[in-house]
Amino acid sequence: MNQPTQPPLWRSAYQQSPLLIRALATPTHAPTPLAASAGPLARRLPYVVTSVIVALLVPIGMFQFSDFHRMNDSVALLLSAAQALPLLLAVTRPLQAWWIVGAADVLGAVVVLLAPGLNDDGGTWPWSMPGIVGYLVLMVFLGLRETRRTLLAVWLATAAVGMAFELVSQTRSEGTHVLLTVLSGVVLLFTGALRERGEAQRRLAAQETISEQERTRRTLLEERARIARELHDVVAHHMSVITVQADSAPYRIEGLPPQAREEFTAIASGARESLTEMRRLLAVLRSESAGGELAPQPGLSRLQQLVEATVRAGVPARLALGVAPEGVPSAVDLSAYRIVQEALANVVRHAPGAETRVSVTSDGTDLVVLVVNGAAGAPVSPLEGAGTGHGLVGMRERVRLTGGTLDTGPLPDGGFRVAARLPLTAPGTTPGDGSEP
Repeated sequence: MNQPTQPPLWRSAYQQSPLLIRALATPTHAPTPLAASAGPLARRLPYVVTSVIVALLVPIGMFQFSDFHRMNDSVALLLSAAQALPLLLAVTRPLQAWWIVGAADVLGAVVVLLAPGLNDDGGTWPWSMPGIVGYLVLMVFLGLRETRRTLLAVWLATAAVGMAFELVSQTRSEGTHVLLTVLSGVVLLFTGALRERGEAQRRLAAQETISEQERTRRTLLEERARIARELHDVVAHHMSVITVQADSAPYRIEGLPPQAREEFTAIASGARESLTEMRRLLAVLRSESAGGELAPQPGLSRLQQLVEATVRAGVPARLALGVAPEGVPSAVDLSAYRIVQEALANVVRHAPGAETRVSVTSDGTDLVVLVVNGAAGAPVSPLEGAGTGHGLVGMRERVRLTGGTLDTGPLPDGGFRVAARLPLTAPGTTPGDGSEP
């Protein structure tokens, strides 16, 4: 019987190690620059600042090792460079740079403590001042890139190493381990809070963008469904008329041949099937909470009532109706009414008291709907502080479904203009030719 394959010992030990130790060994971000998403100048800025800091710390650290501790110049230069140069790596890989800088700082403290002939002549121990400055710079990069668990592990490791040196030689310690522990904790706490705040703001901005897109899409779908229901009611009326006429034709017209009677029967049957399919689609479009619209659909004939209701709401509005409502197709008639209704509602909400003109005319091929309002008559606050734009979405969708055009926008005097052009005939036909679209 085959024995199950055992994982390597090192891998098992790693999996069983505490989470904080794992955090010290596993970076939580890709090796990218600190400001990778910013412009070219912002991406280079961390390298420039770090290079200046390294150029200052290397000679200062070398001077402290060689002058205060009587260390050989070559050894002093190597130790100082090992403590400062990894800061350039911290721009993209701060956790890896922390391991290198931490090892170099510990090595420097051990060399100063154990190497024979090195006398302490004013230098600090176990951490030198240039080493403390470089370590705090490294903490800035760590705080801006790593997670809270990693920062806690780094801070605990810093405090533990400093306390270990304090226990080894209390006579030489000058309290720099306490200073580094406190300062590194403060820097990590502050930069970590900045990183988390920036991440929260980015997530919020992304969520707001997604929510706005979803609201716009939902509004468009709801408006399309509502238009489909209204168009259904318009078309259903004509289909019902066709059904009744086809059924009654053999009784109203005398002397019809059998072939004509069969043709009328087929027309009535097809109209009934079409009505059944349309009602089935309508049941899908209607929401469960919304009942059917049993009232007749409004049109141009009710514009005067709409304008009078707007006047009662405090908006001085005037109507100029230059077309007979009876000669307008049902879909265009309904769309024109809805456009005027939404435009007047926007005036009431956003420019109360503004003089408004409503004009509906025809040039023979198109129905032209124009609603223009001036600035608010008095410096009063609008009834709504900020609109959602859903009314304009509905207007555009209605105009698009009828094959027309819509033009909306503010006027120089502070007013607003809504102009819609709705074709009275289907594309490819002329008024009165009787051809089918």
